[in-house]
Amino acid sequence: MSNITIPKLLKIKDYITLIGTSLGIISLICACIGTRVYLSLGFFLISIALGIDLIDGYIARKTNTVNEIGRELDSLSDSLTFGITPAMLTFQAFKTGDIYDIVIIIGSICFALGAILRLARFNISTTPGYTGVPTPVSALLLITFFYANYFYAFAMGSITYPFLSLASYLIPFFMILIGWFNITTFISFGEKDRTIYIIFIIVAPLCPIFGVIGILNPDFLTSMIVSIFFLSSFLLGHLIIIRGFILNFYRNREKK
Repeated sequence: MSNITIPKLLKIKDYITLIGTSLGIISLICACIGTRVYLSLGFFLISIALGIDLIDGYIARKTNTVNEIGRELDSLSDSLTFGITPAMLTFQAFKTGDIYDIVIIIGSICFALGAILRLARFNISTTPGYTGVPTPVSALLLITFFYANYFYAFAMGSITYPFLSLASYLIPFFMILIGWFNITTFISFGEKDRTIYIIFIIVAPLCPIFGVIGILNPDFLTSMIVSIFFLSSFLLGHLIIIRGFILNFYRNREKK
């Protein structure tokens, strides 16, 4: 296997996966630059990568081209694009410039490690469905939280208007919680759990659309509506996760 050239190992859907990986790398560079404009671009590209992640999975199933290297590549790509990069972007977006940044760093590490560990477990799992929150969903939660604050800043004045201090103080705890959501065995979703897919498919495409609206310098009313939409999506995501916890609880009770 090690003597086979890379192009011969890759299928069409693997090249699509690499497009998502490339977007994750560009987003990481945006996080390193760290200005509000580039952070918004970084989250925008991650939201595009969410769609690409759905497409490569769809192609793999329809063409029956699920392969070992694709499985490994998908997990490695997701760990960067939906784990490490969102953690970096979020730290840069909500850092306070004082000692509290240490707490935000800890939250960022927990989020990234949660994504990486979940993907590692998924690769060796033989159980159908999903144990723990899928990494694209956890990345989507951070995207919605960022854009809720981003459009709030627009409504209050301009792109450079400071985010709410409360958001900076809460974000590390949200990231720690989401990291735990990734790896816990107390949350599970069926392989064809329609609710989580429907919400994901509705919210994920709207993220880049509203990201474009942000470039157009929206007025106060538009900014507040979009901000409320993203905040509602963030809260709805947590409700769906709690639903997964409840479903798993009742499944375990029925087994006993």
